[in-house]
Amino acid sequence: MSGTNWQINGEYMESCNCDYLCPCIYTNPQGPATNDNCTAVMTFRIDKGQSGAVSLDGLAFALVIRSGRVMADGNWVLGCVVDERATATQRQALSAIVSGQAGGPPGRIRAALVSDFRGVVFKPIDFRMEGLKRSVSIPDIVAFEIEGVQPRNANGEPMSIDNTSHPANRRLALAQAKEFHVQGFRLSLDMVGKGNNGHFAPFAWVA
Repeated sequence: MSGTNWQINGEYMESCNCDYLCPCIYTNPQGPATNDNCTAVMTFRIDKGQSGAVSLDGLAFALVIRSGRVMADGNWVLGCVVDERATATQRQALSAIVSGQAGGPPGRIRAALVSDFRGVVFKPIDFRMEGLKRSVSIPDIVAFEIEGVQPRNANGEPMSIDNTSHPANRRLALAQAKEFHVQGFRLSLDMVGKGNNGHFAPFAWVA
């Protein structure tokens, strides 16, 4: 599978337990997180995707991450969720991508930063977008809701941070979380009404 060329693109959203605005983004990510660790979930909806001859259109996946206080120091925990709607062939292909086995951005993340890989599970992923609101729910794993932060003129567009080194997109919408829950991969976190950090953007990955 590692020799299979693949490409996927669609929409991404994330939240983490850092205060808004997460220092990891604008410090590349050399600065300390708000708390003793950074617990983050990045969720992706694939609008168009292909791994070799296998179509990945319409599927979703999530990366559940916990780092120490400085993300760039590595030693991350990583768990992966693949959309349970995938067929057996799609599960094999998408699991190889999200786990880093098939290279690309997940492969670089795992090789450089992950010391504790907690595997791939298959779950239903409810990925929702409505205006500036984004939410995801994965049973027994994660749930969060974020909303894009508008400028004072409230023009319907979120404020953004540009030219970042984020793996999903160089340009990220700024968002704050209404709630953020992580209960999978032996991690446990519940935050409600804290206004913690979030982002969303289109994404396009290839290997």
